[in-house]
Amino acid sequence: MKKEQQLDLYYQMVLIRRAEERGAELYQQGKIGGFMHLYIGQEAVSTGLIAAREPRDRVITAYRDHGVAINCGISTNEVMAELLGKATGMSKGKGGSMHMADTSKNMWGGHAIVGGHLPIASGFALGDQYAGNDNITICMFGDGATNIGYFHEALNLAKTWGLRVLWVCENNQYGMGTSVDRASAVTEIRQKAEGYGMKNGQVDGMDVMKVYEAAKEALEFVRKEGQPYLLEIDTYRFRGHSMGDPERYRKAEEVKQWQENDPIGIFNKYLLDKKIATRKVLDEIEARAEDEVNKAVEFAEASPEPTLDELYTDIYAD
Repeated sequence: MKKEQQLDLYYQMVLIRRAEERGAELYQQGKIGGFMHLYIGQEAVSTGLIAAREPRDRVITAYRDHGVAINCGISTNEVMAELLGKATGMSKGKGGSMHMADTSKNMWGGHAIVGGHLPIASGFALGDQYAGNDNITICMFGDGATNIGYFHEALNLAKTWGLRVLWVCENNQYGMGTSVDRASAVTEIRQKAEGYGMKNGQVDGMDVMKVYEAAKEALEFVRKEGQPYLLEIDTYRFRGHSMGDPERYRKAEEVKQWQENDPIGIFNKYLLDKKIATRKVLDEIEARAEDEVNKAVEFAEASPEPTLDELYTDIYAD
């Protein structure tokens, strides 16, 4: 990967972190309604993963989707405006936190129903198979989604029909307030693919370069072999499941231990140690990300609310 690409990955990760932090502030001020699930701590997952895809490859994810949207090229202005329910959001303020999407960028949405988007991913891949192309559908989901029927149905179909899907489990150790070892008989999520004879792998999700390399290898396998692959990415969310989470289920010491392996800090040290960037360059990148987020908040707050007529648009496809 070229130096400029690596510095851009750092910018994306810092941009996601700053946008999430401002989003939390705006939520606490009552300017964002509904549910909001922060991506803080998981920035290396989507950044490394999406950097490895080709633009023609689809991305579909669950409701922790702000970072994924930014990595796919949706502007910070549109993300922030959508969070605030404004007409200038990418979904005209009607999707909110959990339904960010822009099909022109092959970002096919965040989905609020746990695991409900997994069969859709198999459907996308089946469509590509009919079309005779080798595009890949990248489907991201949490560890909790692997305990429900959608997961098993979607993986079974993908393997039975030979569909090009890269299944990506973002294992952040908790499904809401329940730890993986309390909810799943198989705690190493990648092993669940074995039941379908599906190739699988596991990677440290706190290191963006490791995620990038693992994703690149997995995508190459899926495209070349015409078979699905399950990649488990081990990560950790530093904040609660959602903004309303009292976090009584985990100890502060546990969170602190994971925060010492902050993905942004790890990549910062990597860039300095490899002499890819100086401290001054990284400081400038961080300041640029801060400035972009500040401008995005100004843009969102100054944007108009959707009109009442918008209730009746975008219901049916033309």
